[in-house]
Amino acid sequence: MSSAVNTHPNTLAGIALLVAAVGCFAILDTTTKLITLSVPVLMALWFRFAFQAIATTAVMLPKRGWSLPPTQHPKFQFLRGVLMITTSMLAFFSLKHMPVGEFTAIVMITPLFMTLLASLTLGERVSGLRWLLVIGGFAGTMVIIRPGGERFSLAMLLPLGLVVSHAWFQILTSRLARTEDPVTLHFYTGWIGMLLASLALPFVWTDLDSWSLWAGLGLMGLMGTVGHFMMILAYARAPVSTLTPFLYAQIGFAMLGGWLAFSHVPDHVSLIGMALIAVCGATGAWLAVRENRTLIKPVES
Repeated sequence: MSSAVNTHPNTLAGIALLVAAVGCFAILDTTTKLITLSVPVLMALWFRFAFQAIATTAVMLPKRGWSLPPTQHPKFQFLRGVLMITTSMLAFFSLKHMPVGEFTAIVMITPLFMTLLASLTLGERVSGLRWLLVIGGFAGTMVIIRPGGERFSLAMLLPLGLVVSHAWFQILTSRLARTEDPVTLHFYTGWIGMLLASLALPFVWTDLDSWSLWAGLGLMGLMGTVGHFMMILAYARAPVSTLTPFLYAQIGFAMLGGWLAFSHVPDHVSLIGMALIAVCGATGAWLAVRENRTLIKPVES
């Protein structure tokens, strides 16, 4: 007798964790845009990673003392930290010049770019429909950026660099989350990011005379730390293909944050681009889920 494919008991928990994570990221992005109006970007970046490094160390200290947590892949841990700080730096500079909603929508082409990456570097076969979705997502990005338009600036290209680094970061995270402890991942990423950001800190440090700026920096650190920890937990509980459609909830959260903090509502053209990216990305994720299921044959009993 054939049996249906059972849903993993942790899948719903993984989805809930991912939605909570992207909500944290939307708060982080909105706060970053507010803070970098008054605080140098690289200084804000250092605070974001310092908070994560100190918080994870405080969690691990009672259990492990001052010894470094064990890891099976130290080189990949370092690479993940480099990719994380690269992604965050590009995000911070992008947000300084772009609305939160439009920025988030562009970043959401990352899963589509990962399809392209798999084809070009890993030799994976990509169907014609998937190529069409990749082209559609890129078209949506161009609708938002509008090269040559009145609103276009070179700074609007920064999110495209972010997409590249973020795609590699997501691939590496999904792999490491299968074998590495989530707190260990978080620990190394925080400290590597903070140490790298410290190289620039003496050149950008600015005295802050407002408690609201200190509170904003603290909120950035908290949301970045909690959000990424929740994402690690989500990837450890559910497959990437299952979780990917729920990443697009961040566009809605980001539009809400941009409206509440800056009274900004994307124009009709940008909304079309954002919708195109969300539809193409979610369809690509649905295809991934369907293809994975077709590989699972019924079990005869």
